[in-house]
Amino acid sequence: MKRCRKINLILLCVIVAMSSFIVGCQSKTQEQSASSNKKIKVAFVYEGPIGDAGWNFAQEQGRKYLMSHMPNAEVTYVDNVPETADSEKVFTQLAQKGNKIIFGTTYGYMDYMTDVAKKFPNVVFMHCSGYKTSSNLGTYFGRDYEGRYLSGVIAGKYTKSNVIGFVAPFSIPEVVRNIDAFTLGAQSVNPNVKVKVVYTNSWSDPATEKTASNSLIDAGADVLAMHLDSTTVPQTAQERGVYAIGFSSDMRSKAPKAVLGGAVWNWGPYYVKTVKAAADGTWKSSQYWGGIEDNSIIDIGPYGSMVSSDVKSLVSKDRSNIINGKLNVFEGPIYDQSGNLKVAKGQKLTDEQMLSINWFVKGIEGTISK
Repeated sequence: MKRCRKINLILLCVIVAMSSFIVGCQSKTQEQSASSNKKIKVAFVYEGPIGDAGWNFAQEQGRKYLMSHMPNAEVTYVDNVPETADSEKVFTQLAQKGNKIIFGTTYGYMDYMTDVAKKFPNVVFMHCSGYKTSSNLGTYFGRDYEGRYLSGVIAGKYTKSNVIGFVAPFSIPEVVRNIDAFTLGAQSVNPNVKVKVVYTNSWSDPATEKTASNSLIDAGADVLAMHLDSTTVPQTAQERGVYAIGFSSDMRSKAPKAVLGGAVWNWGPYYVKTVKAAADGTWKSSQYWGGIEDNSIIDIGPYGSMVSSDVKSLVSKDRSNIINGKLNVFEGPIYDQSGNLKVAKGQKLTDEQMLSINWFVKGIEGTISK
């Protein structure tokens, strides 16, 4: 009889413990659900117009993706904000309006966002492509050079003159890294390729871009690439009857007879993940630099109708090798344009070296401002 009472007592304790555990789990689930449904104000700041079909357009598509996947988020934007002290005023106003997370989508905002973040410690600031962080300021970017390498493979297969033109804005590390990666990709399938670089000194200046494009075509380029916000380069390529490589977004509709493909940005999934973290209080400052293997932010975009299945298969194979680690874009031996060995065989550039790169690889004709 005593044994039965003892067993009953044990069973009662087990039932009470299990009930407490279940109630605790339900309470935690309810708290998480409430957190995920909590309203949160989010703002984006763009340097140029959202209709540029390039960088700002791709960022805007990411914002729209966020809106469609997080109905509890109140998402706004301000475009045409220059990379000057004016941007500091915009970031300040957005913080004062109650936005809990603010995305600054261009490199030139870095110092201004750093200053504003100090004044609003309870607001999360996310800066694209920068390197300065604090407790409430993080950075994010994609390993653009991976998509650039793959687009270079396409260009290398379609040039007949072995001359590819590249219209660039400035010789900053981001741009230099992309030109280098693009060239390495082209040379991986066509060692005779030369890439001629012309600068416009602006992220978006259609008139200058058109002049630069025509000068490169006149110099023998039969494929054009660029690192700009507009679609002027591919449109000029179509007018002149040569091919083009797009960047940032799918540019085929702007020049369907010229665009072979190109690296594209896909910011949406990352924005959803980041805003959810800010909403539920799990966000922590970090420097995110995601690649193709993350299945977000950067990838090779849709192909033009003229691209053969053989070239698609070749790019697909390289893409898979980047994901599984068999292909590293900046693995040696790599020589600079003067013939100096910069990366020895078996060695790879570090992230720090890629983020500060200031030299062109062999085969590039152009200069870098020091």
